Amino acid sequence: MASFTFLHAADLHLGSPFQGLSLKDEDLARRFASASREAFRELVDLALSEKVAFLVIAGDIYDGEWKDASIGLFFARELGRLRRAGVEVFLVKGNHDADSVVTKAITLPDGVHEFPSRSAKSFRIEALEVALHGRSFADRSVAENLALTYPQPVPGWFNIGVLHTSCTGRPPHATYAPCTPDELAARGYQYWALGHVHEHEVLRRDPPIVYSGNIQGRSIRETGPKGAVLVEVEDGAVTDMRRVIVDKARWARVAIDLAVVTDADSAFARIEQALGEEAEAAEGRLLAVRVELTGETSLHRRLMGEPQWLRDEIQAAAHRCHEDAWIEDVLTRTREPERAPTDADMGLLDPAALLAGLERDESLRADARSLVETIMVKLPPLAEDVAPRLEENLDALMDEAAALVLGRLDEEAR
Repeated sequence: MASFTFLHAADLHLGSPFQGLSLKDEDLARRFASASREAFRELVDLALSEKVAFLVIAGDIYDGEWKDASIGLFFARELGRLRRAGVEVFLVKGNHDADSVVTKAITLPDGVHEFPSRSAKSFRIEALEVALHGRSFADRSVAENLALTYPQPVPGWFNIGVLHTSCTGRPPHATYAPCTPDELAARGYQYWALGHVHEHEVLRRDPPIVYSGNIQGRSIRETGPKGAVLVEVEDGAVTDMRRVIVDKARWARVAIDLAVVTDADSAFARIEQALGEEAEAAEGRLLAVRVELTGETSLHRRLMGEPQWLRDEIQAAAHRCHEDAWIEDVLTRTREPERAPTDADMGLLDPAALLAGLERDESLRADARSLVETIMVKLPPLAEDVAPRLEENLDALMDEAAALVLGRLDEEAR
């Protein structure tokens, strides 16, 4: 049997907006939004430089119905580069680009093979003795175990199953085309190229059952490197699987403990060190970072009372580390140290004491819930990461409000 290399990718989500990132700089916002296209272009470059025999895409090429033909034309143009180099492409449709979801189409180049949705189908590459088996989604929601409908392997050939599936369940991903690794292994294929789950994961090595992960993180919930899997085959068996990184923008979460930190300079030095590590890991890519500050610190009131000053200083620290590092959000989860009252406090009104217990006042909590509901209605559909913080953390919001009041009082007193 011939030796060859193929590339397994999934979840391109071309046309997807970047979610939860509010940027005043419109040009920068466009750069984040174009990252998925740039990542796919990098994937094609990689396929050409590695001289792969073929590319497998395991679903969700598009993020949904096209607003116009530009995204389809882009995809067709990039596939044209592969076609001219003799690289064939095999793809299934997933829940985001199912037959019923994406109704528009652009004619794709010869050498691009799309698995149908009515039943599973096999495509053969005679020269390599490779058979690829797959089935696309007809609708967004598929409850059927599609793997059980896949054909028997071609005896003596290298068989690849291409499937968009949640497998046994991978929260927060929705459950689609459920199946088990045992059921996949029982089909007798030599490799399973899976899509739908955005984290790279090898479910089994014999035979290899692999999620390639998506090629570009789309929100703060999809942090870290993103890419595809390069698979080497010799004598009908996988000899190597190498993850290749193609993302062009990176998301990161940074938690900084400010416990025992008593001055702003020390706090920002600690923050800058953490941001520097993320910038180094991003290797020059566009970077969006969510910073979470924790710990018991005497800076608590100031951090809560001057949120714009805090964000600006953190953004400045990010730019000192990397010119393309941007702060997605700052979450202040610090606490004020407990202290015993001093003689100087006697006879004075203590704002903290006056506010203590208000967060348990049912009337005030009802008003707060009403405000949160009003805000929720006005949030745009893409604010998926903001909504849970508003809905589920009323206690935290009340605590933040009290800390903000105390911080503003301290600011006025300085």
